[in-house]
Amino acid sequence: MRIFRVLFTAGIVASAASAGLVTAMATGPAASAAGASRAASTAHAASAAGAAGAASAAGAVNYVALGDSYSSGVGAGGYISSSGSCERSVNAYPEQWAAAHAPATFASVACSGAGTADVLASQVSALSASTTLVSITIGGNDAGFSHVMETCVLASTSSCLNAVAAAEAFITSQLPARLDTTLHAIATDAPNAKVIVLGYPDLYDLSKSGTCIGLSTSARTALNQGADELDAALQAAAQANNDTFADVRGQFGGHVICDSGGWLHAVDIFAVSSSYHPTAAGQDLGYLPAFTAAAG
Repeated sequence: MRIFRVLFTAGIVASAASAGLVTAMATGPAASAAGASRAASTAHAASAAGAAGAASAAGAVNYVALGDSYSSGVGAGGYISSSGSCERSVNAYPEQWAAAHAPATFASVACSGAGTADVLASQVSALSASTTLVSITIGGNDAGFSHVMETCVLASTSSCLNAVAAAEAFITSQLPARLDTTLHAIATDAPNAKVIVLGYPDLYDLSKSGTCIGLSTSARTALNQGADELDAALQAAAQANNDTFADVRGQFGGHVICDSGGWLHAVDIFAVSSSYHPTAAGQDLGYLPAFTAAAG
C-alpha cells in the first residue's frame, strides 16, 4: 500500500509539473515560476511522506530470544507451562523487555540446558529476514557448567578445582569455534538483526568469603575466574562477528552470592539446577538493564 501511495503521489507531481509548464507557455514567465513552485512543493511533500513511511517500517521491532537457562529464566520462578522442561519464566529478561517495549513480534525459544548445538538445531529456525533484534546467552553448557556446579557443590574442593580447570581448557581451545559457528548462523538467518550476546555474572563476592557459609574460598575464586574466562570468550566472539556484547558483571556487583540481598541463588543441594542462576531480581535488575542499554 505504501508503494501505491508513493506512485500515486508521483503521478500527481508529474501532472502538476506538466500543468505548470503548459501555464508558463500560455501566460509567460510569472505563471511558469508559480507552476514550478507548486510542483516542487508537491514533490517535497511526496518525498517526506515516503521517508516517513520507510522510517515507520524500519522502526518495527521483531525480537527473538535465544540461548540457555540464563535467558529462559531458570531460578526466576513464574514458569510458563507450555515451555515444559525449557523452563521459560515470565520474569526472564526477554519477557520483561518485550512487556515494556511492545515489539511488533516477540518469541523466546531459550531453553534450560541449551548449548551451541541446540541453538543451531532447534532455535535459529525462529529467525528470519524480518527479525530485527536477537539476544542470546550461550556457552556455559558447552563448557560443562552443570557438571562443574554439581562437582563443586557435592564433591571436594580439589575435585571442584579440577572441574573448573577442565572447563577453562575447553573455553580456550574449543569454545571459540563453536561460538563463531553459532553467531554466523544467526547472522545468516537474521541478516537484518542487531545481535546482543549477554555474558554471565561473577558468582561470589570474594571479599566476604571468609564469613560466607558454603564452598571454600579457593573453590569460589576458581569459579569466578572460570566465569571471567567464559565472558572473555563471548566478548571476543561477539566482536569478531560484529555483534554487541553486554557485560552483566558490573550490574551484578554487590548482589552476588555472599552479598546480602544477592541476585543469584546460592548453592542448594536440593535444587542444584537453580544454584548459581539469577533470581527474579537478578533478571529484573541485573540482566534486563544490561540488555535494554545494549538494545538501544
